[in-house]
Amino acid sequence: MDDLRAIVLTDGDPVAPPIPLPSDAMVIAADGGLRLSSILGLRVDVVVGDMDSVSPADLAAAEQAGARIERHPIDKDATDLELALDAAITGGAIEITVVGGAGGRLDHLLANAQLLAGDRYAAIQLRWWTGAEIVVVCDHMRPAVIKGTPGELVSLVPVGGSAGGVVTTGLRWGLEGEDLGFGSTRGVSNELSDDRATVSLTEGRLLVIQERATP
Repeated sequence: MDDLRAIVLTDGDPVAPPIPLPSDAMVIAADGGLRLSSILGLRVDVVVGDMDSVSPADLAAAEQAGARIERHPIDKDATDLELALDAAITGGAIEITVVGGAGGRLDHLLANAQLLAGDRYAAIQLRWWTGAEIVVVCDHMRPAVIKGTPGELVSLVPVGGSAGGVVTTGLRWGLEGEDLGFGSTRGVSNELSDDRATVSLTEGRLLVIQERATP
């Protein structure tokens, strides 16, 4: 198992294959995200959380198959996803793919997006498959590469402040060293003009959100 890469499964709207996931990665389920393991055909190494949304049968089956169970109290200061991300980093991961986590409660969705874009994980390559979109965290150390079909929507959303010096290739409306202000919608609903696009910037941080390619 290559502990430099991890897959974190988290609860949310249904997620179905095909999803390109790294092979030989550590697999961590955040509580109810455990149900995704059977859908995606993944063997789980660790289950983390307060276990309030996972079925006892699924949890017992995972433990019997060799998964380590890390139980946390319901009254805690971090979401199950945050605990799972920290477990991945403790396990040595420097590249994490999060699967799930969209839909349901709006507060959870917003918190998940902010969590992934936070300074705490600035040294980690992060990709998030929500089921309907692919989200990549992009900053001056982590340029984004997008692959897909021309016409697919791509949005650039600043988080934590404005993004400066944004340069794109392969998008219908290109940016050449421009700024995207925090709270501005200028970067929303761009489109792929090629099967490959790139996004880079010199200051700030972006969530690069691509509609999921049709299987």
